[in-house]
Amino acid sequence: MFKFIDVEQNTDEWFGLRAGKLTSSKMGCIMANYGKAFGEPAKKYAVNIAIEQITGNPIASTFSNEHMERGHEQEPIARMLYERETFCTVSNGGFFESDFIGCSPDGLVNRAGVIEIKSVIAPVHFASIKRDTVDPSYKWQCIANLKFTGRDWIDFVSFCADFPAGKQLFIHRMFRTEYTEEFEMLDERIESFKDMVDKTRLMILNSK
Repeated sequence: MFKFIDVEQNTDEWFGLRAGKLTSSKMGCIMANYGKAFGEPAKKYAVNIAIEQITGNPIASTFSNEHMERGHEQEPIARMLYERETFCTVSNGGFFESDFIGCSPDGLVNRAGVIEIKSVIAPVHFASIKRDTVDPSYKWQCIANLKFTGRDWIDFVSFCADFPAGKQLFIHRMFRTEYTEEFEMLDERIESFKDMVDKTRLMILNSK
């Protein structure tokens, strides 16, 4: 059962809530090579989670790049355009948490929906328009947000400020009923990942 906390993203409280939890934004990392052993990115992520569980503090990260900065700056614009185009009201996505998992969608839409906004460069935006579906890079994050929020649908929203007016937004809706198999895959992989985090934490605590 997931608890909803009405908190703003990228605040100290938000980072504190995420500490020690597997978050939906990293779900693609653990779902990579599904059916096989976890890769190095997932193993490194497990170490970070284990350390956060031990210390109770988020691991400080100074990693940032122009794409992340663009996302922070342009997300409010994308949300405004989305509301205008869909005639919906978007409220704060907050943070949904269980004992081991957390997710923070970019917004809740009325009573049934949720959105995930990605501010991207022109070629990436064009690729989403061509494939007419969710960007594969964010597929598992969207599915996880859909599963953990308990909402009926999620809109993947690609935004590119460089595109012509009226073409800057691409929206693809994913319905909960269409991802039963993927939900089961997530459950299986999460259980294995949690086991790896538990073993990693014990190794750290028992190290000399």
